[in-house]
Amino acid sequence: MDVFAHGLWAAAVASGVKRIPGVRIRTAWTAWWGMFPDLFAFTLPATLEIGQRLAGVSNYGQAGHRGAPHHAEWVWQLYQISHSLIVFALVFGLAALVARRPVSELLGWLLHILIDIPSHSLRFFPTPFLWPVSAFQFDGISWANRWFMLCNYSALALVYFALWRSGRRARLYASRAAEK
Repeated sequence: MDVFAHGLWAAAVASGVKRIPGVRIRTAWTAWWGMFPDLFAFTLPATLEIGQRLAGVSNYGQAGHRGAPHHAEWVWQLYQISHSLIVFALVFGLAALVARRPVSELLGWLLHILIDIPSHSLRFFPTPFLWPVSAFQFDGISWANRWFMLCNYSALALVYFALWRSGRRARLYASRAAEK
């Protein structure tokens, strides 16, 4: 799935979860962690590619391993690290030890991986969710298909509408209760 949709899904989940009494989660940080795996894997390579294009020395279009430009094979290593449930579990556990509580916002990262498993095909950056223990990958539906993008963003629009509507309804009930 594209990086922006990941952030929107993570924010939507956080917005819904934070309505549960006693649950504290920061929506913006959850959204950031929802985008983190792709940002970790692709920000530096994209920045280098833009710099090379501006300098007139780009090798864009010459694909190598898993669709990555041949001069950026190391991108696959970053991708494996950031899209691994095992790496996530280790980081989540370490963060919980340091913070002395589960850091709920990091669950945006977990959501990212779980969404990517069925929304990536083996043709282009399949999700290495069991790395480094196993090379198993699921051959899902490519998120780049137009119909998938249309369904995904339509679902996001419906979810955000439902969140807005339920929030509006809750505020209305709260104001009526305050008037009594």
